Amino acid sequence: MAISKARIVVLPALVAGVAAFYCSSLPAAAEAQEPRSIRINQLGYLSDGPKRATLVHEENKPVAWRLVDGAGVEIASGTTLPMGLDRASGLKVHWIDFSKNAATGEGYRLDVEGEESFPFAISEHLYGGLRTDAMSYFYPFRSGLEIEGAIAGEGYGRPAGHAGVAPNKGDADVPCLDGETARKIFGTTRTCDYRLDVLGGWYDAGDFGKYVVNGGIAVAQLMGAYERSLHSGGKESGNVADSLLRIPEAGNGVPDILDEAKWELDFLVSMIVPDGEPLAGMVHHKVHGERWLPGPMRPSEDPEQRVLYPPSTAATLNVSAAAAQGARLFKPYDDAYAEKLLDIARRTYAAAEAHPDMIAPASDGQNGGGDYHDPEVSDEFYWAAAELYLTTGEAEWHDRLKASPHWNGRVFSSDGIDWRETAGWARLQLASVPSKLAKTELDMIRASVRAAAETYLAVQKGEGFALMYKPRQGYGWGSNHSVLENMIVAAIAYDISGKSYYLEGVRESMDYLLGRNAMGLSYVTGYGTDYAHNQFSLMFGHSIEPSLPPIPTGALSGGPNEQPADPVAEEKLKGCAPQACFIDDYWSYSTNEVAINWNAALSWVAAFLADTEISETAN
Repeated sequence: MAISKARIVVLPALVAGVAAFYCSSLPAAAEAQEPRSIRINQLGYLSDGPKRATLVHEENKPVAWRLVDGAGVEIASGTTLPMGLDRASGLKVHWIDFSKNAATGEGYRLDVEGEESFPFAISEHLYGGLRTDAMSYFYPFRSGLEIEGAIAGEGYGRPAGHAGVAPNKGDADVPCLDGETARKIFGTTRTCDYRLDVLGGWYDAGDFGKYVVNGGIAVAQLMGAYERSLHSGGKESGNVADSLLRIPEAGNGVPDILDEAKWELDFLVSMIVPDGEPLAGMVHHKVHGERWLPGPMRPSEDPEQRVLYPPSTAATLNVSAAAAQGARLFKPYDDAYAEKLLDIARRTYAAAEAHPDMIAPASDGQNGGGDYHDPEVSDEFYWAAAELYLTTGEAEWHDRLKASPHWNGRVFSSDGIDWRETAGWARLQLASVPSKLAKTELDMIRASVRAAAETYLAVQKGEGFALMYKPRQGYGWGSNHSVLENMIVAAIAYDISGKSYYLEGVRESMDYLLGRNAMGLSYVTGYGTDYAHNQFSLMFGHSIEPSLPPIPTGALSGGPNEQPADPVAEEKLKGCAPQACFIDDYWSYSTNEVAINWNAALSWVAAFLADTEISETAN
């Protein structure tokens, strides 16, 4: 149910519908603890990278700080840089810069006036574990497969979800939306009379829905983490390895990231309208239950009838783009599968061209799933054409690219790339994946990436907690994901230029997600001393249903949302500063949900940081 950003025009109605099902007996919200005044990256700092912290302090003048080791011995000291009032957090802050200390070790603390920070490490290697955990997140979210506790971890084993075993109605024989419901949502009773086997794929977020437009960008960015390493990470990159992740396919001779991606790609393909039907080649927008579920449960316990929603142009182009990307990446390992994906990419693109205005409507959100309404699909056409060109090098796709308004238009924004705004991802792919683009074209594309990265770096320098995020419309649903997407732009700028200041910016922006923020909280489960662990997810509802497991390590919380849209946040976060509009409570799904596209972005950044932990040059 992850609804990215606060631009959903039907959000109040959607929230009311969700709340009616989820919150009929709402428990009290968890009370937040007062964070420490010194906010740090609770995982630690790279020995050759920037090492800064933010101090919350009312003093307008510099104050003294000390860096002590695990034994309490002072190893560095200095005075803070006052930054004044940080508008995003509503706090007066100072920066502490201890970058000159490169000595490695565990248990370091910063001390100001007798108050200490949480302990942290200084190390040459920090992000390999996060890469594995963030990417292994997807296995427990697989639909239609028994999850093995020996692989996913003790307590995480469960029966296959939506496999047709009672009480499940199952995903192997799913009908289309009934005519009456279609009339209420779409204004027409036109629907299909066939049924599809759409078993598999990933559960999207906190609910058990599977949404093609979110699955498309999620699997694309997961594959993108692999593809980036092919071209920029070097032969020693762990990202291209087999047996990297906690998945059943580990050790099968295929890189694990591709194994995980295939689970979603096969589901996306299964959502295609069959040959012989009036809309053959188009792709159904989503599949989920007819009604919202009443509370946490395993997916195998879901009794609701699953239904296919009508095809959309956006969903069709998501499948085209992801299949085209998959075709070139799987070719060394499974040529037949690669050719199948390329054929699907072509066919779905042609179907979208024939039906360019099939827009999934905004709805009231009371029918068991989010709508993922996207009225503008020129960016998806651009993205799919980009991936087809990168895979084939064919002139027809180059022509479509140049005809797109996004060819040399503005594609990067302060809000970052997301399922609704995919042109930025296409631009990054064109900038970084080897192709037949003319040098002048490639130079233009890469210049636009660097210009966007420079903007994000300029924003970072003015933010009290040094993140690459200053949204025009305010902190929205999934703001942590937006931070990561802006970091990806800066990371690609580093790859294409070799300029280390982009790398340093990405490293420092990661501090925000791991504890250097208004909440003093790491937003990644299992990372740091004080981290989010009550994220909203039906099958990981341990905080309110002890028989269920907790959220897995490496899961990203959605983050601050200054337009709270759930009963807990609306009650507890009145008058909050934008960066403080967060509560680590299970029922606060508008601030504390999980989602596949959010963890895909985290996976990409963690993989990049692991690849670049020891920088070779300073530019």
